[in-house]
Amino acid sequence: MTAYFIRRLLLVIPTFIGITVMVFTITRFVPGGPIERIIAETRAMQMGEHNGRSKTQAGQGQPLSEGQIKKLEAYYGFDKPVLQSYGIWLLKVLKGDLGRSTRYQDPVWEMIRERIPISLYFGMLSMVVIYGVCIPLGVAKAVHHNSGFDNVTSGIIFAGYAIPGWVAGVIMLVIFASRMDTFPLGGLASDYFIDMTFWEKIKDVAWHTVLPLSSYVIGAFTVMTLLMKNTLMDNLAADYVRTAIAKGLSFKQAIFRHALRNSLIPIATSFGSNVSILLMGSFLIEKVFNIDGMGLLGYESILDRDYPVVLGILVISSLLFMVGNILSDLCVAIVDPRVRFK
Repeated sequence: MTAYFIRRLLLVIPTFIGITVMVFTITRFVPGGPIERIIAETRAMQMGEHNGRSKTQAGQGQPLSEGQIKKLEAYYGFDKPVLQSYGIWLLKVLKGDLGRSTRYQDPVWEMIRERIPISLYFGMLSMVVIYGVCIPLGVAKAVHHNSGFDNVTSGIIFAGYAIPGWVAGVIMLVIFASRMDTFPLGGLASDYFIDMTFWEKIKDVAWHTVLPLSSYVIGAFTVMTLLMKNTLMDNLAADYVRTAIAKGLSFKQAIFRHALRNSLIPIATSFGSNVSILLMGSFLIEKVFNIDGMGLLGYESILDRDYPVVLGILVISSLLFMVGNILSDLCVAIVDPRVRFK
């Protein structure tokens, strides 16, 4: 099994290179990069300086000379072939340098590091709530299949699954924040957060957390709950459970001693893939609630064509996703001792 995981770790290298090469190449050919932005800003400044002229006359022509454009291309590394530029970028990444933002001129790693605690906070809470609620709820629905409890909870979780998390966030903001004024409109803390006492700060953060956290978990409830329910029902109908009950075990003991552990195997396979979500958050949910986390940073960097930030986030998210897949295999091996990776 050790050799298997070593091979999986080694496969991370070519996979990472393939992902980053593809995205790096795309960023070179997508219009609206830093040079185009500088040209547009320069043209806008010239238009402001020529208020006496018509807008048509002021906006004509190239605001930068060919020499200035060449200098900008050399500054941003656009004067070299794509693979050569990628090699230079990759060497910097291996040294821990993700570059500088073309929009704010700040180190990319510093921008990401400032937002990691916020996304990690929501990611960990989401994982705890999802697994802490969905597993017991799935067990209860399997045991009470076709009961009133099962039908009502199925209706609720299917309604949640039909609504994307960010759409649910907008609806909750309109109802609970705008109309009822029960929760804040966004952010993670109030304006006077610094002047609060310790317990008031905890209460304020919790108050700001309720709606975003609900948006994070609302879609995952259905998949995890029904996966747990259906897998447990399959195991409860298996011969080994009936044999255990025939030997004298109660139905409850047969569930928790035998069927439950086998039913956790599909849940374990999805655990590792959630690691990337744990840190990266959701672009749209963080945008809706104005939470300054990794998701919002990625969303704004894509809109601003801030390619160093986009690539920096890609480095972290892709590594987390690949390591998460390895963790999924490890979780399966822990839950199911029959699994042997070769």
